[in-house]
Amino acid sequence: MGNVDLNAKIPNNVGLADDRKLCKALEAWQPNFLEWWMDMGPEGFQMDQIYLRTAVDVDASGWAQFDHVKMPDYRWGIFLQPGVQDRLMHFGDNIGSPVWDKVPGDHRAVLKRIIVTQGDTEPASVEQQRLLGQTAPSLYDLRNLFQVNVEEGRHLWAMVYLLHKYFGRDGREEAEDMLVRRSGHADNPRILGAFNEPINDWLSFYCFTTFTDRDGKYQLASLAESGFDPLARTCRFMLTEEAHHMFVGETGVGRVIARTLEVMAEGKDPVAEGAIPLEIVHKYVNRWFTVSMDLFGGEDSSNAATYFGAGLKGRFREGSDPKITDHVALEGFHEQFLPGEAGKVQRKEVPLRRAMNLVLRDAYRVDCERAVKVWNRQIKKAGFDFVIELPSERFHRAQGVWAGLPYDPKGEWVGDEAWAQRTGEWLPTEADEAYVMSLMKPCYEVGKIASWVAPPRSGINGNEFAFEYVKFDDDPYARL
Repeated sequence: MGNVDLNAKIPNNVGLADDRKLCKALEAWQPNFLEWWMDMGPEGFQMDQIYLRTAVDVDASGWAQFDHVKMPDYRWGIFLQPGVQDRLMHFGDNIGSPVWDKVPGDHRAVLKRIIVTQGDTEPASVEQQRLLGQTAPSLYDLRNLFQVNVEEGRHLWAMVYLLHKYFGRDGREEAEDMLVRRSGHADNPRILGAFNEPINDWLSFYCFTTFTDRDGKYQLASLAESGFDPLARTCRFMLTEEAHHMFVGETGVGRVIARTLEVMAEGKDPVAEGAIPLEIVHKYVNRWFTVSMDLFGGEDSSNAATYFGAGLKGRFREGSDPKITDHVALEGFHEQFLPGEAGKVQRKEVPLRRAMNLVLRDAYRVDCERAVKVWNRQIKKAGFDFVIELPSERFHRAQGVWAGLPYDPKGEWVGDEAWAQRTGEWLPTEADEAYVMSLMKPCYEVGKIASWVAPPRSGINGNEFAFEYVKFDDDPYARL
């Protein structure tokens, strides 16, 4: 890996200057990316100065710099964590063997599929969120939205680099296709379902970055264990940026709750005061958590077994979690539950390798519970008897063994008729969504914030909340 080259057309630390063929290919892809960004990126704010951090290195003590920049001028680059000399496979059938610096022929198709699927999520989320700037509750939130967007763009660059460098013409074609698919498009949608869901309001955005970006954390962490070393090193750096996206989501939901609690503490009706009732917040949590659970795939998966056995995709913290002692996973089992007759639940033991999706999903759920506990402590401290609970794995599923089955959030069978009648108790109704959308009015004044969300406890990079995070060239309200 080369030194950091920040002055190149494409900032990088992968030695692009020494590989002219690859450099020319990526520079040819760059205009297409910028065209996609202008068409499908944040609408209406491309020419404003946004207080963004830009990746400049992978060193933990100074990997980013902050400055006001126009988003089309953002310095998207390619950065890999430094390689570990003589790194060995630490799981799967090839445990103890040297990791791969090149794509092994036997796993070429599978690796390409993994990289394309991961890469496709990055532009998809930008597309989902492209109109949110028009209803931003504060300049702080507007800046955070755009920071998430440009970092998703950089994550796309990371996957495109791997496709161009290691997969030849096929890789270049896949990279082009990632700029052609569109989130929610009827004929050419994004690959994974959650990335075709509309994100029309900020509560959805906060839930998406809490739950769906957390799925990204677990997928990237499992790929950071990969025996394909360039993929592992790429994903380790992406995780640094992914952490900020989850912070935006968790604190965002917490700030929505904080504002509602303020209103309730005054004995007022949240709806009358333009806040979001806790019951609606809970419904949005149910929706986005279950949609994100679907991203982990089938509970009993031959593909997952293949990925693990080949050393392509490990468990979460496969190499660092002391609780994981069997890194071959040929003898163990994992408990799985299956739907039986009339809603009864059956127990089954799945060979551990085939259950790797489920193992990863279980770890994800535990992490989500941690975020929810913070919100519940917040509610309890304010003196209110309301608890947000993550729903059962059986509830509102579109993938896996529970797909399409009428279980309630507690995991109890309710039947099709009761499900149809009671769905509005558990998931956002049209009326709920219409109410939330009615609150989505922009607030672009420095230090001001919308009625439905509390300000953050602190600003960004040592600045106050009342900082000019976005500098407009004209009246932003006149654009709407």
